[in-house]
Amino acid sequence: MQPSGIESGVRLARLCKALAHPARVLILRHVLSRPGGATCGEIVAQLPLAQSTVSQHLKVLQACGLVRSAADPPRVVYTADGRAVDELRRRVAGLGAGT
Repeated sequence: MQPSGIESGVRLARLCKALAHPARVLILRHVLSRPGGATCGEIVAQLPLAQSTVSQHLKVLQACGLVRSAADPPRVVYTADGRAVDELRRRVAGLGAGT
C-alpha cells in the first residue's frame, strides 16, 4: 500500500501532465468560460488548431477527469468537471505544504 503522500503526488502529476501542452490549457480555459459547455467546433473556432488535434487534446483532458462530455445529438458538448478543477487548485496550492 502506497503512503497517501505518494498517492497525492501521483494524482497531481497526472493532472499536471494533462495540462503540460499549451493547447490543453487553452482548451480548458475556454471550456471553463462556457458554463453550458462547448462543442469541439466552438473550441476549434477559438484556436489555430485542426478539429482532429482539438479532439485529441479533449481526450487527454477527459482521461484525467478535468473535462466531461455529453452527447447532445448531433453534437457532443464538453464541460469542465468542477470537482477535478478544484482538486487541481487545492493540490497545486498545497505544494508548499507537501500535500
